[in-house]
Amino acid sequence: MSKLLLTLLLVLVLAACQSQPVTGETMTTAEGTYTRISPAELNTMLKAKDFVLVNVHIPFAGDIAGTDLSIPYNEVDQNLSQLPADKDARIVLYCRSGRMSQIAAETLVSLGYTNIWDLQGGMVAWEKAGYEIEE
Repeated sequence: MSKLLLTLLLVLVLAACQSQPVTGETMTTAEGTYTRISPAELNTMLKAKDFVLVNVHIPFAGDIAGTDLSIPYNEVDQNLSQLPADKDARIVLYCRSGRMSQIAAETLVSLGYTNIWDLQGGMVAWEKAGYEIEE
């Protein structure tokens, strides 16, 4: 009986240690919403990557590992063919400090994209949290 109880306890402890889904902070614009996430939340998401990661910073200042695309923030509307055709697909944006990706997020939301995520503080916050940038 004690082995069964020990096994059950171990299963409960392991289940409690599983990471919670990333929810971020909902940001509202005139045209809709997008989700702002922290570096730790992006790091968690990268472990089971199911999104397109886009660097929108200009000029180029490095990439977060796993970056799929580089599109200048002020040209996202001209490069929609590079993004998933499904406007409900999850797209995560980042830049150096967060301002350019915020603008890109607002642009995509205004164009009907519904699953846009933005790294708060950009690569500066990413590095400050102890994560690396690929040069």
